[in-house]
Amino acid sequence: MEELLKIENVSKSFSLKGGKTLQVLADVNLTIENTPDRPQMMSVLGPTGSGKTTLLRILTGLDKPDSGTVSFNNGEVRKVCIGDIGVALQESPLFDDRTVLQNLIKPAKQGGLSSEQAQDKALKLMEEFDLLEFSNLYPSQLSRQQRQRVAIAQQLTQNRRYIILDEPFFGLDPNHISYTINLLKTLVNKYTKNTFITFTHDISSALMVSDKICLLGKPNNSDEKNGAYIVKEYDLFEEGLAYRNRIEDLPRFQTIRKEIKNVYFPSLVIAKN
Repeated sequence: MEELLKIENVSKSFSLKGGKTLQVLADVNLTIENTPDRPQMMSVLGPTGSGKTTLLRILTGLDKPDSGTVSFNNGEVRKVCIGDIGVALQESPLFDDRTVLQNLIKPAKQGGLSSEQAQDKALKLMEEFDLLEFSNLYPSQLSRQQRQRVAIAQQLTQNRRYIILDEPFFGLDPNHISYTINLLKTLVNKYTKNTFITFTHDISSALMVSDKICLLGKPNNSDEKNGAYIVKEYDLFEEGLAYRNRIEDLPRFQTIRKEIKNVYFPSLVIAKN
């Protein structure tokens, strides 16, 4: 398939006190391919401290790697820049002094829509994300899960091909996790021209919403100086698990979940400062 977004040999380290260096990422390689007319939700999965946030910041252009590249292929190859990829962060940076409706109108206008077009788009997204009743509330008056929905809708007001969801299941109770899983399934099936990338440590939820899993971490039998890389990839679409209902009841789903939980996660070193 055509390669659209490519992370190639990306490494990143940080300087610590005492002249020491923490190698967080080492030669991370990851490719997103074109999947015409079907949903696309890839998850970067790893335990807390496995380098997910560092990779997210590099992917969005917020940080530069020590070596390696992140590039697009939109007819010609170019490096990723800040603003190319939308991101709904775990702690959603909404405009605290604006209502929910205003939080969606502002980026829509920044994306080139007129005031009337921006409001129409905002209202449609609010209906889609079940947010209409909160239109006049401020972010501080919303729950974590409600703020998260606003943040995702906010990214969809602009024409970005790639949208990152940072720990979308974090801090949610089981009912809200189930709601978020169903919301994301609906989202990727509707916005097939968008590619969604989830960064999470939630194994079950990642398996339930994704068509591809990329397991990020540093095996504990690797060189102490090395950082994390993509240890394992699961093509859930090829496995017949992507975008199906109740896949958690299928034997293959159970096998993959147990493999990640009992074999891979316990073997990965957690970065310590």
